[in-house]
Amino acid sequence: MKHNYSTISVVQKIASPMPCMSQLVQDKIDEFESRGSEDAFCVGDIGDVITKFNKWKELMPRVEPFYAVKCNSDNVVLKTLADMGAGFDCASKGEISQVMKLGVDASRIIYANPCKQKSFVKYAAKYGVDMMTFDNEAELVKVKDIFPDAKLVLRILPVAQVKVQCQLGNKFGCHPSNVRRLLLKAKELDVNVMGVSFHVGSGVGEAQAFAYAVKQAHEAWEIATELGFKMTLLDIGGGFPGQANAPITFTEIATVVNEALDVYFPSGSGVRIIGEPGRYMVASAFTLAVNIIAKRTVVKEVAGTDSGVNTSEPSHMYYVNDGVYGSFNCIIYDHAHPEPRVISDSPDRFNSSVWGPTCDGLDCIMPECKLPEMDVGQWMYFADMGAYTVAAGSTFNGMPRPQFFYVCNEDLWNQVYPEHTAPKRRCESMSADADFPHFMTGPDMKSLREAANSISCCTEDEIVFA
Repeated sequence: MKHNYSTISVVQKIASPMPCMSQLVQDKIDEFESRGSEDAFCVGDIGDVITKFNKWKELMPRVEPFYAVKCNSDNVVLKTLADMGAGFDCASKGEISQVMKLGVDASRIIYANPCKQKSFVKYAAKYGVDMMTFDNEAELVKVKDIFPDAKLVLRILPVAQVKVQCQLGNKFGCHPSNVRRLLLKAKELDVNVMGVSFHVGSGVGEAQAFAYAVKQAHEAWEIATELGFKMTLLDIGGGFPGQANAPITFTEIATVVNEALDVYFPSGSGVRIIGEPGRYMVASAFTLAVNIIAKRTVVKEVAGTDSGVNTSEPSHMYYVNDGVYGSFNCIIYDHAHPEPRVISDSPDRFNSSVWGPTCDGLDCIMPECKLPEMDVGQWMYFADMGAYTVAAGSTFNGMPRPQFFYVCNEDLWNQVYPEHTAPKRRCESMSADADFPHFMTGPDMKSLREAANSISCCTEDEIVFA
């Protein structure tokens, strides 16, 4: 299969010490204001993604990370993870295609959607993406008909009741009581069941959930082995936290997972183990800055002091240029609670609310918060906006998506591309004899040079082509 490679991604490498994100955002705001721009933008710290990947490999060395593309399908993120050796959890033809265009081999992809469109299964078969999940008889019949050589992974339903940010068990997963019946059907159809998977839920709140699920996976594994299936793969799914204010830490989960794996799938068993981190890899890597495009001040009644007298104080309504139909869809779909931050020296705080730009009254980002009084044209920003945000956003009402800018600590970047380090270059046409770093899984030098020359740039920003 031959792919056309996507456009070159631009990452600004920054020497240590790396400025804090608030300073990086302020620098970008200054740049925007200097050219009269007020558009919303995101700053992506690719070094944060690299650090998360390294931490995963350190704390769970037996578990191969297969990044959940649905969480954030940004090409810079995908390219970085691909070049670090990650696998990918894809849920559709579109995601499979996007990943393979980056040069990722089919063996590094799991089609982790238990209910697949027929044409998507045909696409997976055509390009050799043979590892895929199922949780029902109809899916077995479908895959047998379209892709009889597929390597099937039984997705089970973890039955332990645990706290999760987004429940998935109401839609996917074979209940443990139905595992034997479903595997008998697979035996009847003569399909290749070779693994077990589970997903405890997105944004899990209890580390012990993974211990329960691994135990249940082992029970399903034993049934499959008893029925004659050659089992080789365990997929522990996702649910790993990606930001500092999560109810539990990744370290806590890693400890529980490692202990459970040692009991039920010890290192000498020859079992290949993968996981599907999404928000873990990207949640904290992206910060969104929005511009205040309008403001209303209303009077709000508040309870008085011991005298019982009610008083009133101003409440400011700020309208910004991204909202719940865009990046802040995470409020509705992911049950997120983004908090606005401002760069201000004022000690005063007032009752405030933050609203998106569309004409829908539902478009409210923060119904109530305390902020300094701000004016139209000023900015606020939101941290931890990398997971399930822009990926599910729309352009409802004609509102544009934010622009994206990428930075990376130079030392971290060089860890990934030690042999392809080049000096920063001004934005200018590339000469035929220029020396460029090439993609580890991307186009050849000629293709890279042609793509770079096709880019029209007019700013003086220092960039590198990654």
